[in-house]
Amino acid sequence: MKYRKIGLLISAEEEDWPTALEILFRRYNPPVVYNGEPLNVEIERVRVHPFDLRAGTSYHLVVDRLGHWQLNPREWIKKAALYNRVYLLNSPFTFQSMEKHSAYVAMMRLGLHVPKTWLIPLKSFPNRPGYEETARKYYDWFDLPAIAAREFGYPLYMKPFDGGGWRGVSRINNQWELMAAYDSSGQTMMHLQTALDNYEAFVRALGIGPQVQPMRYQPEQPQHARYAIDNDFLSPERRREIIAITKVINAFFHWEVNSCEAILKDGLMQPIDYANACPDMHVTSLHFYFPWAVKALFAWITFCLATDRRMRLDSNMEEYFAIADTDMGYWEKLAAYEALADRYFETERFNEFCQKHLGWLDEAVWEFVQTPEFDGIIWETVRYLFPPHEHEQFFHHYRGILNYWVQATASAAASGRSV
Repeated sequence: MKYRKIGLLISAEEEDWPTALEILFRRYNPPVVYNGEPLNVEIERVRVHPFDLRAGTSYHLVVDRLGHWQLNPREWIKKAALYNRVYLLNSPFTFQSMEKHSAYVAMMRLGLHVPKTWLIPLKSFPNRPGYEETARKYYDWFDLPAIAAREFGYPLYMKPFDGGGWRGVSRINNQWELMAAYDSSGQTMMHLQTALDNYEAFVRALGIGPQVQPMRYQPEQPQHARYAIDNDFLSPERRREIIAITKVINAFFHWEVNSCEAILKDGLMQPIDYANACPDMHVTSLHFYFPWAVKALFAWITFCLATDRRMRLDSNMEEYFAIADTDMGYWEKLAAYEALADRYFETERFNEFCQKHLGWLDEAVWEFVQTPEFDGIIWETVRYLFPPHEHEQFFHHYRGILNYWVQATASAAASGRSV
């Protein structure tokens, strides 16, 4: 029997998808018998403490949702990958790209339709030796309202170059709002980016390994209503495009749990935010799509462990840039990029693995969503995120949506379709 241990490195507010994943791995253990050998899986939550850089570890794979935000776990996962050969979701060596700026630049280099974006120097200088003196000597004076008027026009967006849950994002309608937002930015470095209004669709696509779920996103709605239940909001061609874009971004940076936001406007699929170290996976956000996320994560983890997939520490960015430098058109390049992404994710091998070894998973998740244990996950998440007087209301709200998912899934299975 092959033994493998999963670690969940998570933040305090995450109880829903980790609990669901833990229940599934404990209920269906071994999840597969691969090459005649049962895969025995243990799963636990990672603790943070001082560590010896030469220390061993009992983990074989870690789902990391904390390293991007906190320094101690960040350095531990780097050590675990380099010294212990632990498989990580996601790569800790492209964290700088997850600060949006280099992610924008790289995808512009590949020819994706990223909206015009400028980086603006800090409003306030950090209190570090030599910083202000250097800035005074070498930083050019600039006229921010003139840049906005000449290069962008209004409205536009100002947002931190490193992102982070809509932190510090401002919609700017005139030069007074521009200067007020800039003045309040302090020591946070900011981007200016073209606003894309009157669009045909706002897409948020969650990618887990080679699996991608495009969802219609409504940022103007409250948190619980931002993901619309609508599987037909994109044409088949546009759906394939956002799936390819998401896979390419994730494979390029070796991110295996990441979301990509894009706006379809004027016939162009324009990625606007696609570096998310901790993509939204709450049942209270994804609701209808939450079972897909848990199932996709279960399948990808199981594949990685059963096949002894090794984490790639090096990068093959030059292969993408070689395609970018050809005279191929957009769609040809995207197809060539996707082929590289599929090679990285071993997409064909993964699909065959799922068909052969995880054919039971759809029904298992369908049954799990109907259990009291799943009700407990909804209850605990609602209690954490909503005030007490709204607990009952929102529990029944989400339970109703998940009941609809159960019915829709059963109906789709009976007709040979997928939800």
